[in-house]
Amino acid sequence: MTANTPLHRLGLVEMLAAIEARRCDAADIVESCLDRIASVEPALGAWVHLEARAAWLARWQRFRSSHRDLPFHGLPMGVKDTIDVAGMKAERGSPIWRGRVATEDAACVARLAAAGLQVAGKTVTTEFAYFAPGKTRNPYHLDHTPGGSSSGSAAAVAAAMVPVALGSQTAASVIRPASYCGIAAHVATVGRFSLRGVMPLAWSFDAPGVLARSAADLERVHAALAGETAPPTAPPAPTRLLAFDARAFGEVDPAMGAAFESALAALARRGVDIRRPADPKAGAAWPALHQRWMADEAAQTLAFETATAPGSMSDELRKLVQDGAAVTPAERDELQARHDGARAEFGALIEGCDAVIAPAAPGPAPAGLQATGSPFASRPWQLLGLPQVALPLTRDAQGLPLGIQIVGRARSDRHLLGLARWLEREMGWWWLPPPGLDRGSASGARIGAPVFVCRHAQRV
Repeated sequence: MTANTPLHRLGLVEMLAAIEARRCDAADIVESCLDRIASVEPALGAWVHLEARAAWLARWQRFRSSHRDLPFHGLPMGVKDTIDVAGMKAERGSPIWRGRVATEDAACVARLAAAGLQVAGKTVTTEFAYFAPGKTRNPYHLDHTPGGSSSGSAAAVAAAMVPVALGSQTAASVIRPASYCGIAAHVATVGRFSLRGVMPLAWSFDAPGVLARSAADLERVHAALAGETAPPTAPPAPTRLLAFDARAFGEVDPAMGAAFESALAALARRGVDIRRPADPKAGAAWPALHQRWMADEAAQTLAFETATAPGSMSDELRKLVQDGAAVTPAERDELQARHDGARAEFGALIEGCDAVIAPAAPGPAPAGLQATGSPFASRPWQLLGLPQVALPLTRDAQGLPLGIQIVGRARSDRHLLGLARWLEREMGWWWLPPPGLDRGSASGARIGAPVFVCRHAQRV
């Protein structure tokens, strides 16, 4: 980033570096982000609950002295509305829970707050983190979906309202919107972090996710969630990657297919050995297996809502519950046995490879706001409970982002994030701001602008 970069445009790590170098103050960045929210939120609809600016700033200032001693200096983050924040509404994208207010922070929110990230507000989710969309639009094309279910979190980060946001994934709810919105994202190994305070949907697959503008940002947030204090090591260069072009899982858009093959060729020129499954249909049964098992668990999870307010559920959600209710105990045992087989199959496929590389979504964000796009590109990896990292790859002819993802072995999150940082740096897979929304903040805050920096000159 240059000296003329608006403060809200900086990534999280860049913001922290600017504060440490005394090129700006955390309060300058906070106000620039709030200006940005006021500027672009009316067009995007990324937020479902935002506190009044004056009240939020007053509370932020009360804790300002303690922010200085914390790793993230009180910088703002967004939190998906399926994740509880004490004192804030948590309506889960459903009229059934309208007016619900959380009484305590979710575990992931508490961890990041203890490290100094402050919740700017709650971001839009699809209904119960499933398919029925909310109001959010894609920052790169307002007539296209941002993806789901972490719709608002992805849009808020992509449009530079906040540097980082929390989401959750059961099928493709973090990786797909990251791909559609041209940003980076990390979904943790299933079971890696506590899900206390995160709305459940299918417990075998639910996992928290982080959306940011760079792999370095993701790595820093993951360290805070994991309680790690050691600085990140030099990112490792991948030696061998297993390429899944996703055609075994579903129909891939030609633009995505071409971009993916171009990326593989570029990696090969850098000396990375690209392997492909010997059977082009390897894993073809995994998305349907995930879908069926997810429906079974969702039907159990949503038993209260189904019994008390079925008329307030969307058609999509009612169908999911109906499908899940039809799963018999015998079929459940069969699904679990097939899952064990899929794990063994994957273990054999990835032997000798650093990670899987694959399209992060079937293509660019589809036109329209009535649906959030197909999740099949992420279902296989969520079935297996594996960590995933999405990076922005390129854009199609309409200027819509296309994303790529890498998938690691279970519990290899830190190593996978290091690989992602290498790919980002060496391959140039970076976030680029949405051109139609890049108007800057109302204050004109820019890094290194002396007049603005002096606005909050008090420093320790």
